[in-house]
Amino acid sequence: KLKDNGIGTNVALLVGHGSLREQVMGREERYSTEEELRQMITLLDTAMNSGAIGLSTGLYYVPGSYANTEEVVALAKVASQYNGIYDTHLRDESTFNIGFTAALEEAINIAEQANIHLHLAHIKALGVDVWGQSDAAISKIEQAQQQGISISADQYPWLASGTKLRSAVMPKWVMADSKQAFYQRLNQADLTKKLDAEISENIRRRGGPDSLYITEFIDESLVGLNLLQVSELKNLSVVETAKQMVQQGEVRVASFNMSPKDVDNFMVQPWVVTSSDGTNGHPRKYASFPKKYQVYVVDKKLLSMADFINNSTYQTAKILGLENRGLLKEGFIADIIVFDPQNFAPKADFNQWNNYSVGIEQVFVNGTPVIKNEEYLGTLAGDFVH
Repeated sequence: KLKDNGIGTNVALLVGHGSLREQVMGREERYSTEEELRQMITLLDTAMNSGAIGLSTGLYYVPGSYANTEEVVALAKVASQYNGIYDTHLRDESTFNIGFTAALEEAINIAEQANIHLHLAHIKALGVDVWGQSDAAISKIEQAQQQGISISADQYPWLASGTKLRSAVMPKWVMADSKQAFYQRLNQADLTKKLDAEISENIRRRGGPDSLYITEFIDESLVGLNLLQVSELKNLSVVETAKQMVQQGEVRVASFNMSPKDVDNFMVQPWVVTSSDGTNGHPRKYASFPKKYQVYVVDKKLLSMADFINNSTYQTAKILGLENRGLLKEGFIADIIVFDPQNFAPKADFNQWNNYSVGIEQVFVNGTPVIKNEEYLGTLAGDFVH
C-alpha cells in the first residue's frame, strides 16, 4: 500500500503489541488467556515472516498497559526467532504505575528471557518525581550490557514530550473497553471523587496544568494555550476542563516535563541514537535532527560532529538490522544528506510546529536525488526496507 502510494522516506515496520491485543481481545482490562496469546503469536509470526523488523510495545498506553510481563516475553520470543528487535515505550517513565526504574527492569528482564535486542524508545525521565534518575537508569542499562544483554535507546532533543491529553492525564482503568464506556465512567457520579483525585495527581506529575500545552484540538482557538489557561477561559476546574475536552475530540498536548540535565545525560551515551517520535503539533516532527545539531554540537558542544552523524545514521541502521545502509561506502545504498554546517538549523517551534528546517542542500534517497540545491524535486524515492 505504501509503495503504491509512494513513500518520501524509507519505511521499516514494527508489529505493535497494542494492535495484536486489540485485534484478538479488544481493549479489555485483563490478562490474555492461553488461547488469545496463541492467536497473537500467530499474527506476529505472520507479520515477522512478511518483513517486519521487530515487536514494539507501548506498555504505558491502553491496551498494552493491561498486559503482564509474561505475555510480552512470549511475543518477544517470536520476534527473536526472526532476529527482530524488541522496541518499547516503557510501562512507566515517571511514577504513574510501577515507576521508571522498575519499568526499565521489566524491559531488561523481557530482553533477557526472550534473548532479543532491547531498544528503549525516546528514553527520558518524565516529570518532577523522577528528575535526576538518569544516572541510575544509565548505570542499570550499562550493568545489563556488561551481562551480555544487547540494549540501545533513542532520544529526541526536546524538553517536552507529546501525546494525547487522555493518555497524559486519564487513569488507565477509565479507558478500558469502548469509547462509550470511557465517557460513561468520566461522567459517573460515584466515580467522580476517585477519578478527580487521580487526574489531579497525573497533572501534578507532569509539572502542573501550565506545563500542558494544547497543540491540536477541534476548537482551534484553544491551540497554543496551556490547560490552566483553558480552564480559566471556561471558568471550570482544571480537572473538569480535561474531562470535558477529551470527550469533545482528540486533544494533543506538548507536556513540558523533562530536566535539561537528564536530557544532556542520556544524549551523550554511546548507545543512544537520534529520533523524532514525530507527531502533529510538536516541532520534533520537523526539526529534531537540526535541533540536536544546533543545541548539542554547536551550542553546548556535548557531541562532536562525528558523534552526531554516526548516531543519526549508521548506528540506527545497525540497531534496526538494516544492511548496506548508513555509511558513505561503495556498495552501500545511497541515502545521503548534504547539509551546510553553518546554516543547518531548525525553524519549527511550539508556536509553529511544521516549519521546514534550513541548511539541507542535497538529499538522495536510494540513489535518487530528491532535494537539489535546497529545492524539493517532488520525487518519492522511499522504499519498504527490512
